[in-house]
Amino acid sequence: MSAAGSAAAPILALEGVRKAYNVGTPVEVEVLHGIDLTLAKGEFAALIGPSGSGKSTLLNSIGLLERPTSGRILIAGRDIAALDEAELTALRGRTIGFVFQFHHLLPAFTALENVMMPMVIDRGRPASAMQERAASLLEQVGLAAALHKKPAQLSGGMQQRVAIARSLAMSPPLVLADEPTGNLDTRSADEVFALMQRFNAEQGIAFLIVTHDPRLAERCPRRITLVDGRVVDSLA
Repeated sequence: MSAAGSAAAPILALEGVRKAYNVGTPVEVEVLHGIDLTLAKGEFAALIGPSGSGKSTLLNSIGLLERPTSGRILIAGRDIAALDEAELTALRGRTIGFVFQFHHLLPAFTALENVMMPMVIDRGRPASAMQERAASLLEQVGLAAALHKKPAQLSGGMQQRVAIARSLAMSPPLVLADEPTGNLDTRSADEVFALMQRFNAEQGIAFLIVTHDPRLAERCPRRITLVDGRVVDSLA
């Protein structure tokens, strides 16, 4: 655990979280079985486990993309059960950044415009301050010379750097990364991972990273292991 996260209140808390699909039907299946988990502000953790263990379902629940069947999820101290859909969307947009295995950049827009997008969506229209923020983030990820390039003009590693910058546009205290280096070569993967480490260390942003790469998992101060929908190990 980083120094920033050692004594801080949790940015994330799960209490007895269960997630089932097709509830009340003959084909009901429970994927998450009573997950208890906390992540402190400023922590840098890997979420690992075999395929089919429920990692994606857990990440979707933490990312407020799906509501749990039962149990509580608190983000920055707010119980999501008390929020309506509009409030949930606002909390997700302002509190959680997302980095995916596939960068999901909009091909018709430049790197600068892609990074601005979360701010424009949140506030309804672009503003000069958003452009300045996006340009600053792209500079911080080493892409000052690529502001006006479109995704097709960038390498895979550069595109993922844009995605990281975009995830930080709203200054979220928590970033969820789902296999962020899965499509990259070793060198690019190391560079992307180092960027996330730097933002964690310098800005105190908590990162929860799903990865199948044991090299990267070993470099995380905390490793949370999920097997068959249950947390079986959480090493710090």
